[in-house]
Amino acid sequence: MKSILSIALITLAMASNSWAEETDKGLQTLQRTWAQINYLVPDDEKEAAFAQLIEQAQQKLTAHPEKAEYRVWLGIIQSSTAGAKGGLGALSLAKEAKKSFEDAIEQDATVLQGSAFTSLGVLYHKVPGWPIGFGSDKKAKKLLQQSLKQSPNGIDSNYFFAEFLYDDEKYEEAKKYLEMAQSAAPRPDRPLADEGRHKEIETLLLKVNKALK
Repeated sequence: MKSILSIALITLAMASNSWAEETDKGLQTLQRTWAQINYLVPDDEKEAAFAQLIEQAQQKLTAHPEKAEYRVWLGIIQSSTAGAKGGLGALSLAKEAKKSFEDAIEQDATVLQGSAFTSLGVLYHKVPGWPIGFGSDKKAKKLLQQSLKQSPNGIDSNYFFAEFLYDDEKYEEAKKYLEMAQSAAPRPDRPLADEGRHKEIETLLLKVNKALK
């Protein structure tokens, strides 16, 4: 009886490892495809490409609803689609992304080192405020600061807070966080995303230095 139980436990462990590998690969595929669309696809083709990726992310989430990581990435892709679409027509997508991030935070507030807080903060900063949209710089700042608590040395958390500070004309503070973003450790599984983000950091840093002169 003991040996049968041991075999069952070993089989369960192997199945669990296989499931973890499957979800990791699925997440990496979404991340890699997002970076390719965001940084390599022409602007006039991005909306359609992101829309297809939304379907893939929804399929992954349907298969693994217990994985908050998929909720975060569904939200990221939804918000990226909204950005590519632009105009008032993008507001419904932004609202869907907001819900995805809020659901991810409710499920696991520490998921992906605060990425849900980062992305939700960016949404609140970028979306128009009342009566058009739900945008709020007050909420954006709070969320972006929360993301920094979880990922104080992260490239995205520092870059997006710097962008928020730049838009608020706090150039000295923005420069500090941009330099933090520049010195962030590389992500071995996301080279294209890192390359693209570093270019954005350099572009914003030029604007900051110009404003400081």
